[in-house]
Amino acid sequence: QAQLVEPGGGLVQAGGSLRLPCAGSGRMFSRHTLGWFRQVPGKEREFVASITWLGDRTLYADPMKGRFTISRDNAKGTGWLQMNNLVPEETAVYSCEYQTSGLDLYTNPAYFGYWGQGTQVTISS
Repeated sequence: QAQLVEPGGGLVQAGGSLRLPCAGSGRMFSRHTLGWFRQVPGKEREFVASITWLGDRTLYADPMKGRFTISRDNAKGTGWLQMNNLVPEETAVYSCEYQTSGLDLYTNPAYFGYWGQGTQVTISS
């Protein structure tokens, strides 16, 4: 089953932190690189971070480096995105996705598929 669910999200003040979980299932979760994207209405999906299926390599978009941390626990079928020092401009719907092609880590959404419904993250000023 390819479904991913992001049960977190919510409202946080600027400068605050939020940890987003991403729940997958079975073999598919443990065999795929996991990525996080965010999107605001009228704009393209924006790459946030990704982590290999083994968890040994990560990739971050430049604005997130040093503030966001992606991690996963394959035994639990769960990934996380820890976000610190958030700013209002990062208000968006955040979704986790499987990387479905390629052997490296990529920022291009074209390499990803099977994303969840997403979760709203709102940062107040």
